[in-house]
Amino acid sequence: MTRVAAIDCGTNSIRLLVADVHPETGELVDLDRRMTIVRLGQGVDRTGRLAPEALERTFAACREYAAVIKEHGAERLRFVATSASRDAENRDEFVRGVLDILGVEPEVITGDQEAEFSFTGATRELSGRDDLAKPFLVVDIGGGSTEFVVGDAHVRAARSVDVGCVRMTERHLVHEGHVSDPPTEAETAAMRADIERALDLAEETVPLREARTLVGLAGSVTTLSAIHQDLPEYDSAAIHHSRIPCARVRELTEWLLRSTHAERAAIPSMHPGRVDVIGAGALVLLSIMERVGAEEVVVSEHDILDGIAWSVA
Repeated sequence: MTRVAAIDCGTNSIRLLVADVHPETGELVDLDRRMTIVRLGQGVDRTGRLAPEALERTFAACREYAAVIKEHGAERLRFVATSASRDAENRDEFVRGVLDILGVEPEVITGDQEAEFSFTGATRELSGRDDLAKPFLVVDIGGGSTEFVVGDAHVRAARSVDVGCVRMTERHLVHEGHVSDPPTEAETAAMRADIERALDLAEETVPLREARTLVGLAGSVTTLSAIHQDLPEYDSAAIHHSRIPCARVRELTEWLLRSTHAERAAIPSMHPGRVDVIGAGALVLLSIMERVGAEEVVVSEHDILDGIAWSVA
C-alpha cells in the first residue's frame, strides 16, 4: 500500500484525502477526508481575478491540511486546482502561495482532465454492479463548472461547461452584494436558460441521452441526498450510493428556490457555506435529469478527489 494525499481545490471548496492505496488492485482506504468552504471563486466571474480575502481563506485551509498530511506521513501529494484558478488573471499568486505552504505546485487542470478524474473516482466501485446499467453518465456539479462524462470501463466522451452553483448564483441572484432571498421567477428563469445553453454545448460532444445510469457528484448533489433522507446531520455513509428519484429532485429544487436564507440554514445537514448556492446547484441537477430523461440519480461521495488519489499511486 502507498500512503498518498490528494487535494482538490475548486471554486467553492477545498478538500483533502489522505489514503492508503494499493496501486495494482486500486483498493483505497481512507485515513482522513475533509472539506473546507473557502469560496476561492468569489467574484471571479465578474472581475476575472481571485479576491485577496478568498486567497487568504484558501491559504489558511492549506496550512491546516499541511499539518494533517505531515501527521499521517503521506509519501506523495498531488494538488489539483479547477475552475476558478483556471479563469483568474492573478492565478500566479495562488500558485506561489500553495507552493510556499505545501511544497508542491497546484496543477491547474483542464476541464477534460477534471472529467477523467471524476469518472474514475465515481465509477471504480460501481463497475461490477449488476443493478446499474451502462454506460454511466457522471455529472460533477462544482462551484464554477460542471463536468459531463459518459463511459463504461473508460471515458468515451467528456465536456466541461461553465455552469456551477456559485457561478449561477453570482451571475443571476447577487445584486449590490446581496443574494436574492428568495429568487424571483425571472431570476430563476434566467438561470435555467443559462443552464440549458450549457447543456446544448455539452451535447455537442457528449451523448448525454445514451447513458443508462446517472451518477451525481459534489456538494450540491450530496446535500440534496441528505435533505431527501431527512438526515439529522451530514452523514457520508448514508449519502454514498443513495438514490434520489427525479420527482423528488424537482420537489426539493422548487422548495429551495422558494425558501429564505433562514429556512435553508435551518436544515440540519446543510453546510453554512452552501446555504446561498444550493438552490442554483439543485437547479443544475434537475435540468440535467430532465434533459437526459433520468428517473433517478445515484449519489457518490467518491469523486475527483478519489480519482486524484488513485493517479498519485
